[in-house]
Amino acid sequence: MKVTARTRTQYRIQYFLFILLLLGSIILAGWLSIEYNFRSDWTAGKRHSLSEDSIQLLNQLSAPVKLRTYQADDPALNQAITEILQRYQNHNPGFEFEIINPDIFIKQAKDDGIERYGQTVIEHLGRQERINNLSEESLTNALIRLHRGNKPQLLFLSQHGERSITDTSAIGYSQLANKLTEKGFISSPVNLLDQQISPENSVLIIASINKPLIPGELDKILQYIKKGGNLLWLQDPGIDASQQAISDQLDIDFIDGVMVDNNQEVKRMLQLSHPAILPVLEYRRHPITEKMQYFTLFTTASGVRSRTDQTSSAEQPAWLYSDLLISSASSWSELDNFLLGVEFNKDRDIAGPVSIGIAQQREFTGENKTINQRAVIIGDSDFLANNNLGNGANLDFIIKSLNWLAQDEQLISIAPKNAPDLQLKLSATMASVIGIFFLIILPLLFIIGGGLIWYKRRKR
Repeated sequence: MKVTARTRTQYRIQYFLFILLLLGSIILAGWLSIEYNFRSDWTAGKRHSLSEDSIQLLNQLSAPVKLRTYQADDPALNQAITEILQRYQNHNPGFEFEIINPDIFIKQAKDDGIERYGQTVIEHLGRQERINNLSEESLTNALIRLHRGNKPQLLFLSQHGERSITDTSAIGYSQLANKLTEKGFISSPVNLLDQQISPENSVLIIASINKPLIPGELDKILQYIKKGGNLLWLQDPGIDASQQAISDQLDIDFIDGVMVDNNQEVKRMLQLSHPAILPVLEYRRHPITEKMQYFTLFTTASGVRSRTDQTSSAEQPAWLYSDLLISSASSWSELDNFLLGVEFNKDRDIAGPVSIGIAQQREFTGENKTINQRAVIIGDSDFLANNNLGNGANLDFIIKSLNWLAQDEQLISIAPKNAPDLQLKLSATMASVIGIFFLIILPLLFIIGGGLIWYKRRKR
């Protein structure tokens, strides 16, 4: 190609245009980065993003949130904290935060009751909460507690051999009580001999009575239900005769026997040692279970069902019920002694699937106001004990159930985000294969390859 004065001029123009377009692109990219903020989290489990539950909660907060976190003068730490808190601010512009050095702002730290580095004060709706760390779980739980305002009262029936919220043994409910406190509930035992129970802002919890109710106690429970009180009933197999009136009031029946499941594949996968340990893999559609995707695990449970011949009146309408927890098709209610082994007897046993948990609700007018009453009945109390609470989604299920009973549907799906599994789990066979390949086969291939190269070069 012949180079002329004209082509030289064209090359110079193209060169300057390229420089101008490049500079313009850089300036435009810089302006866009300042004006617009876009983040994309590609990590496993979205470790650098808020969970859907936290985002849902932030969308529900109508009033501003003010957060003051007291940290040491550490630029790297403060940068990490800022990144965490900005995730909340990005989803709710009313979320304001500041990082304060308590060594400099001594009076402010004292007014906020700060005792050590790392503590954080959160204000919302005129209420205040102090937490000790800034994990997503602790911060979201604090916002839940502030958002609730009037904290629901969980009344655990006592003095009849029930599970105790102060019992730290394997069969106690102390860990459950701690988790409920974190979620904004107030848990307390109630003795019906000398205490009254009110249906206002409360949930009565009956956790497997082992000693009979006396008539006066039973009357208080029945009156609580008649006035619209919400109830969680956890009942192991073998209902006491004094509880039959409660069953009649709720129009439910517990199925005789112990639920067992002899599905060997499921037992092998979940490493279950006995057929009376019952995994629930299927949930029916309900606000409590609509977002549950993990199994729950029950021990020596009984089936429960709502009566089809319910009576109804203007004062006490019939219950509308929904099955929550459904056993598998390979399960059945074993009527014989399951400790001696299990075998399905079609003439005696009740074949699955069987419901071991139901939710009921009804609406009626009482004391010149409309009452929306709710009850959850589960044929097991072991699944919430200290040694079982961490199994599967047991804790998540009961938190969702209590949120529903407390009629706080907006927070029904708020749950801590679980950390992703970052461990590579290999079977013994696969670990041996990988070890042999990297420690023996691969080094031999390198030696053989090097030897061949040396031999060919020597022959030249």
